Amino acid sequence: MMEVHHIDSNILDLEKINEILNNFKKLNLSNHSKERIQKCRLYLDERMKLEANPIYGINTGFGSLCDVEIKGEDLQQLQENLVMSHACGTGEAVSQEIVKLMLLLKIQSLSYGHSGVQLATVERLIDFYNNNVFPVVYTQGSLGASGDLAPLAHLSLPLIGLGEVVVDGERMSGEVMLQKFSWEKINLQSKEGLALLNGTQFMSAFGIHNLLKAYKLSYLADLAGTLSLEAFDGRKEPFNQLIHLVRPHNGQLKTAERINDFLEDSELIAQPKKHVQDPYSFRCMPQVHGATKDTLAFVTKTFLTEINSVTDNPNIFVAENEIISGGNFHGQPLALALDYLAIAMAELGNISERRTYQLVSGLRGLPAFLVSNPGLNSGFMIPQYTAASIVSANKQLCTPSSVDSIVSSNGQEDHVSMGANGAVKAKKVIDNVQSVLAIELMNASQALSFRKYKSSPFIQSFVEMFREDVPLVKNDRVLHDDIKSSERFIDNLMIEAGELF
Repeated sequence: MMEVHHIDSNILDLEKINEILNNFKKLNLSNHSKERIQKCRLYLDERMKLEANPIYGINTGFGSLCDVEIKGEDLQQLQENLVMSHACGTGEAVSQEIVKLMLLLKIQSLSYGHSGVQLATVERLIDFYNNNVFPVVYTQGSLGASGDLAPLAHLSLPLIGLGEVVVDGERMSGEVMLQKFSWEKINLQSKEGLALLNGTQFMSAFGIHNLLKAYKLSYLADLAGTLSLEAFDGRKEPFNQLIHLVRPHNGQLKTAERINDFLEDSELIAQPKKHVQDPYSFRCMPQVHGATKDTLAFVTKTFLTEINSVTDNPNIFVAENEIISGGNFHGQPLALALDYLAIAMAELGNISERRTYQLVSGLRGLPAFLVSNPGLNSGFMIPQYTAASIVSANKQLCTPSSVDSIVSSNGQEDHVSMGANGAVKAKKVIDNVQSVLAIELMNASQALSFRKYKSSPFIQSFVEMFREDVPLVKNDRVLHDDIKSSERFIDNLMIEAGELF
């Protein structure tokens, strides 16, 4: 039976979005959403019949052309010209997963009835979503201030039979797509082009995608770190709740609790230790991993506010009989949050690589580079190099985008957020962290095989599952293949939402 998510005024949160995506739910507009959209459009049509004054973006030009008044017979062409002229994206094509999120979030924002779009326009976007029609959108071109103009223009072009889409893996023109589905092009009415292009759905879709992955990697960082702790014959005392209750950062408490859960009934952790303390990369996991968790909480709050908001311009308030031009499209809240997210996630990679380094160093009874015959075999020497290279790349990527700005639109748009650049960079950082954690899992599971005592039943079960994809290394082989297998293992690993969020 087909599962359906009804677009309404209920709050979209990460768990709900995760459910919609993972269960491949279709979208449908609730009756209340339809009424709001239609009521707003009717108000705008009636207002335009009586309005003698210019209203930005409705009967005027755009940006620095806001003082150029447009005659009524040209309003439809004005909106189509806007979409065409703003489709100036370049760079790589955005992944289909993120384009699908862009569609969902644009539909949600338009459904509140403050944007003046036709019902048919929103329903066609829903058709795109439900039929896996993915407009071709590009990563470069948005300043993150007047909304994500270029990316959203590419998202909107197929509505009028232009641009390109991907359907069932086939790339085709917007015109061919309309023919394929026997759809008529949307005749954009006053304000609609601006409603489609103004908004933060490019930044927001990247942000939500990044957050969903970040929560998964945060969990796996705790798990990989615990596995490394066991393999390194580490101590359990640093995870005692008493330590964390006297410095009760939420993320710190959560990390210590999770590590203790992972270690439950471990024979290995209970063995007497010859060393008094562990290096920081083991001992301070609650403090470091926990700080990232607290960052995720802040970034989540910012993005959930954003995706449940109206972010185009101008905004239409039917009950108040007001059409107000403002700046809800400005991406500054997202830009700052995306930079913070990238920095916090990079730190999970930094500390992971340090644990990997300790494991291959021939300490605490482990063989050098984690192979039985080092010298003839290089073992896990070079995966640590790879991890080190990646974490340094992340440090370079973490230079904040939000501290930058540049003047555009002939000085009318004189401060921009650069949040779109931050969104794309944050995704690269998070993808890189996955690779670093994949390398740690390889090293930690290999190191654990040299221990006499068993770890906890949970960790033993996890390692057995991991071993199905990445076997033990007895003699040198092409470890690139193992790294890719470990990355795929992380991709395919399903973790209950209750554990993640």
